[in-house]
Amino acid sequence: MYVYTLGQWLLFFFLYCFLGWVWESCYVSARQRRWVNRGFLHGPLLPIYGFGAVIILWATLPVRGSLPLIFLLGMLAATALEYVTGAAMEALFKVRYWDYSGKPFNLNGHICLTCSLAWGAFSVLLVKVLHPPFEDLVLRLPAFLADALACVLTVYFTADTVRSFQAAMDLREILTRLTEENEDLRRLAKRAEVISAFAEEDLRRFREKTEVERLLRQERWEDTLQQLRDARIKRARRRQLLLEESLRRRTTAKLKALDNIREALEAYRDRLETARDLTGEALEARMAEVQQLLEQLRDREAVIRARTARRYRQSLRILRGNPSATAKAFSEALESLRKLGDRREDGK
Repeated sequence: MYVYTLGQWLLFFFLYCFLGWVWESCYVSARQRRWVNRGFLHGPLLPIYGFGAVIILWATLPVRGSLPLIFLLGMLAATALEYVTGAAMEALFKVRYWDYSGKPFNLNGHICLTCSLAWGAFSVLLVKVLHPPFEDLVLRLPAFLADALACVLTVYFTADTVRSFQAAMDLREILTRLTEENEDLRRLAKRAEVISAFAEEDLRRFREKTEVERLLRQERWEDTLQQLRDARIKRARRRQLLLEESLRRRTTAKLKALDNIREALEAYRDRLETARDLTGEALEARMAEVQQLLEQLRDREAVIRARTARRYRQSLRILRGNPSATAKAFSEALESLRKLGDRREDGK
């Protein structure tokens, strides 16, 4: 087994991070029929490939003369890494950045037999074909140069990781808030309907007026082709305007739903003030409940109005780089964001 210095191991790590990014970006771009900057980070590095290559080399270099052992040990080491990484990222960010649930012989969607076999084949390719020339190149570098280059790349990698980590946390927060927001709209509309005890005709008009489900569908599917007709706007500016316009439409739809619910609650509160069938504590309790719902409406409205396009852009970048990402707990919100990104891409 070759013993490498820390600087040399780091150079191998960054080299295979880059090669993995090239492979994944080209492969996914071909399948998506558009350019996809693959991965979690902003820069051209895919850490899973760097860590995978390093752990494969660490596990197989002692047996590099045996193809079966290279295949077996490399497959086991890389599969273990992929499972741990996938499970950890889902637990932390609440999003699956890859999902093999639809593939046969998968384990919790994080690994599957097909990918494990691919890791084994890659281990043979890495140890026998790719690594020897790269090893020769790195070993020829003077120690001071290898260490200095590794240090610079580590600083860049760390800064990119911190920035990307924050973007992933922002995505988790956006998905959480969108999910809570949609559920709040449904719950508030239902609660307003229940406590008001509408007559059949009043109930029909109330439901037609609030139309929460229709508004939520509209915010996910509303067409933005009208914005695409303005060919005079530059491409980057056009995409920014499309994003802002789509967010404005979504915000308007949700604010409209909140206004309709508020009007119904205020009308019911006015009727309570002149009601004769409720008195004393019962009347006070019902008035307090209506007031609480109105306060919740105001709080939700403030959150919606404060939302900006800036935080969405980083989340959309992550989703574009991971088109197969899933989030079981936030499926509606994730699909809404993905549609928003698709509309933005239509502006190209």
